[in-house]
Amino acid sequence: MNNRRQILSWCLYDFANSSYSAVIAAVVFPVYFVKVIAEDPAAGDLWWGRAISLSMLMVALTSPVLGGISDYAGMRKRLLVAYSVVCVVSVGLLAFVDSGMVIEAFFLVVVANAAMEGALVFYNAYLPDIAPRDHRGRVSGWGFGLGYAGSVLALLMALFFMKNGVVRLSWPMVSVFFLVFSLPAFFFLPPDRPSGSPGRAALEGVKKTMEVLLEALRIKRVRRFLLAYWLYKDGVNTIIIFSGIYASVTLGFTGAELVFLYLLVQVSAMAGSVALSVPTDRWGAKNVVVLSLLLWIAVTVCAYLVDDKRFFWGIATMAGLGLGSVQAASRALFAGFIPHGREGEYFGVYAFAGKTSAVIGPALFGLISSAAGSQRPAVLSVLVLFVLGLAILSSVEAG
Repeated sequence: MNNRRQILSWCLYDFANSSYSAVIAAVVFPVYFVKVIAEDPAAGDLWWGRAISLSMLMVALTSPVLGGISDYAGMRKRLLVAYSVVCVVSVGLLAFVDSGMVIEAFFLVVVANAAMEGALVFYNAYLPDIAPRDHRGRVSGWGFGLGYAGSVLALLMALFFMKNGVVRLSWPMVSVFFLVFSLPAFFFLPPDRPSGSPGRAALEGVKKTMEVLLEALRIKRVRRFLLAYWLYKDGVNTIIIFSGIYASVTLGFTGAELVFLYLLVQVSAMAGSVALSVPTDRWGAKNVVVLSLLLWIAVTVCAYLVDDKRFFWGIATMAGLGLGSVQAASRALFAGFIPHGREGEYFGVYAFAGKTSAVIGPALFGLISSAAGSQRPAVLSVLVLFVLGLAILSSVEAG
């Protein structure tokens, strides 16, 4: 591969945005939101689930359209930069949110999460451009692996702020981290190639995106893969979003323990994504996804049954291994279904499937845990999503 600078820049963007995923979306800020900003875990669960669901709905509705615009208007890099900057600014503003400011925090989380997840539509679309078909699995795995390394570093920095009683400084830290390590992608990824006025190109992009959505759904293996992905990604997203809150509220993890727990998850996820990157190309991406889903099923059952947080460390390690491999292999598997030159459109559809799943999962988790008075039934309900996803994926013919 001759474009090593582009590949490294692409992977560094995963390193950059993972600071947001770890500190803001998964570990430190969710618990801070529930216990400090909302001042009530039950209300915090409900508002946190609503914020994530609403932001994912925004991305789900816009990603197919924007994916088409990025191709036909030649605006992929500009949109990647714009979405990233909006996320950076929104996260930085969280430093000004105090206890009881639930609505303000809700709004900033919705904007930040929608911008972050929306940027991934354009980021993912670069994979077929920078990596040949026989190297996409390993490049995808390298990206996720470096991303988990970014999570580890950001969490260690957040832990420093927590121990010094200034946890709120973690939010601007994430902003700076995200921006600085995104700069190589902004400069070195393939440049935009404008193909006319943005207005006309946007209309063409909308038209073509709707066409490719219908086209994709008419293709049997793509339709089945998207349904399977929609189901099991729902389970993965829901567990990621509520894992820190579950460990804190149900199992009694302290803030420092949560950081170390997630560090363990990131290390094992990094190991899983890197270790299975080459096997993804050799064994086939589908086989790696199936193996990962079997691991997730085991993780879900164990998380429901465990009472002692000591055993939860082992469950977290298993989850990390499955997390790294299922994301990287799913992206590589879908890339094999995409016609040349249609990457932005098809990854828009891919994002649509992933983000719509995250609309339902977090809201459903919050509803079930609130109704049952316990988070355990909500955790067990995720098992159904993994089992159904695995069953449907088994019928998908790999590319």
